[in-house]
Amino acid sequence: MALAQVTGAVISGVRGAMVRVEVEVSTGLPSVGVVGLPDASVNESRWRARSAIAAVGASWPNKRVTINLSPAEVRKLGAGLDLPIAIGVLMASEQLPGVDVSQTAFIGELGLDGRLHRTGGALAGALAARAAGMGRIIVPRDGAHDVSRVSGLGVYLARDLAQVLEILAGRDPGEEPPADESPGDDQRADLGDVRGHEQARFALEVAAAGGHHIAMVGPPGVGKTLLAERLPGILPDLCEDDAVDVAAIAAVAGAPRPGPSFLRPPFQAPHHTASSAALLGAVHGARVAPGAVTLAHRGVLFLDEAPEFNRPALEGMRQPLEAGVIRLARSGWSGLLPAAFQLVVAANPCPCGLRMGAGQECSCPPVALRRYAARLSGPLLDRIDIRLAMSRPTPRELATDEPAETSSAVLARVIRARGLSRNRLSATPWSTNGAVPAAELRRRWPLAGPAADLLREAEHRAANLRGPDRVLRMSWTIADLAGRAQPSRDDVARALTLRGAALAWAS
Repeated sequence: MALAQVTGAVISGVRGAMVRVEVEVSTGLPSVGVVGLPDASVNESRWRARSAIAAVGASWPNKRVTINLSPAEVRKLGAGLDLPIAIGVLMASEQLPGVDVSQTAFIGELGLDGRLHRTGGALAGALAARAAGMGRIIVPRDGAHDVSRVSGLGVYLARDLAQVLEILAGRDPGEEPPADESPGDDQRADLGDVRGHEQARFALEVAAAGGHHIAMVGPPGVGKTLLAERLPGILPDLCEDDAVDVAAIAAVAGAPRPGPSFLRPPFQAPHHTASSAALLGAVHGARVAPGAVTLAHRGVLFLDEAPEFNRPALEGMRQPLEAGVIRLARSGWSGLLPAAFQLVVAANPCPCGLRMGAGQECSCPPVALRRYAARLSGPLLDRIDIRLAMSRPTPRELATDEPAETSSAVLARVIRARGLSRNRLSATPWSTNGAVPAAELRRRWPLAGPAADLLREAEHRAANLRGPDRVLRMSWTIADLAGRAQPSRDDVARALTLRGAALAWAS
C-alpha cells in the first residue's frame, strides 16, 4: 500500500479553504473511490485526472485507488481539485520519485488532453495557501494574471500537467504571467463636471476622507446620482492586500476585475428592483452567491431611488453597516461574508418628487407620503452619518464661468486627511474616523473647550446618542481635512449641519 498527501484548495463562501488530498493505492480490484463530501464536479475529477495522466505518458494504477478529501466535514465544490488529485495519484503510484510537495499547493481543472483550465477560486485559494504558510502554489496560466500579485507566496503558472511535472522536477521555472486582456479603463467621473452644490461637494469630500455613509434627498434631476458616481474618484487607491482580497471576491462571483481597476475601490449600483438575495447574498445548494454588499467590500454601494428597494433588503443592511460583515445562515451553508462598504443613498422627497421647501407642487396624498417615508426606517437612517437635503443650484451658480474644483485636487486633500487619521489611529484596529467607535474617540481623544460644549448641547437635544456619536466622528474628519490636531467648535458645527436634523420626507 502506498499513500500520498497533496494540498489543494476549494471555495467556502467567498474565501479559500485548504484541502488535504490523500491518495491511497492498494491491492484489490481496480476501482476509484472519492470520499470527503465531494460534489458532482469533484467526483468527476477522477475521470478527468485519469485521461490527463494518460495524455502525458504516465499510467493510472491498475489497483484500488482511494481518494480522501480532508477535512471531511467541509463540502468540496468545483473542479479545482483535479490537479492535486492527479499529482496525488502519480505520487502514490511511485511515478514521481523524490518529489517533495509538502510546501506546495495545487489548483486547476484538467482537460482530457492534460491542459490546465482556469477556476474561479484560484486567487482565493492562493490567499488561503499564503495564510496556511505554504511556500508556493501551482495554478493554470489561463486567467492567472491576478494570482501573480499575491506577495509572500511563490506563484508558478503552468499550461498543462506535463509542465507541472517539469516544475516539480526543477526543470521548468513556469510560465510568465499573461497580459491582462480584460476590457475596461480607469476613466473616473470627475467632480469638475458638477456645477454648484458646494455643500454637497464638501459632504462628499468628508465622506471620502472619513469613510462616512451619506444620504442625499432632493427632487429628480437635482444631481444626486451625478454626485454619487463621483465618490469613487476621490477615494484613495486600495492597498495591495485589500485589492487582492476584493479581486478574489469578484473572481468567485464570476466578475473578475479588469487590470486598470485592480487598485480602485469597487462601485456597486444595483437596480431598485433587486431582491434581498441579490443585495445581501444567497446560497444555492452549498454554493454561495455574494450579494452587492459583499461585491462592494472596501468600496461604495450606491442605492439610487432607495425607498423603492424592498424593505427586508434595506433592513438587512443594518448589521453590515456597523459590523463590516454579513452573516448568512442557510440550509446549505452558514458563515460570514465581508461587507465593509461605504453606503450612498439617493432618494426623492416623495413619490412625485416635488415635495421640497413649501411643497406647493406636490400632488401626493398624505397616505402615500407616510407609506413612502416608512420604507426607510429610523434605525437604518440613524446609521447614515451625512444626511443632505438638496435643491437645484441657483441660476447664478449655473451661469458662472469659474471652473469647478476637479477630483484630483479633492483627492489630494482626502489622502492627506486619511494620512493624519491613520497616524492617529495607528495603535488601533481602525484606519478611518467613520469606523472608530465613539466611545474610543471620547476615551482616547476627548474634545475640549467650546467644541466639547457644543457637542454636549447636541447630546442633550438628541433623541438618541447615535446622532451625536456620528457628529463626533465627522468632526474629527473635518479637522483632518483642515490639518488641525483637534476639532474646533466650527468643525463640530459643520458636522452638525452635515448630519441634519431630519431628512426631507421625515420633516
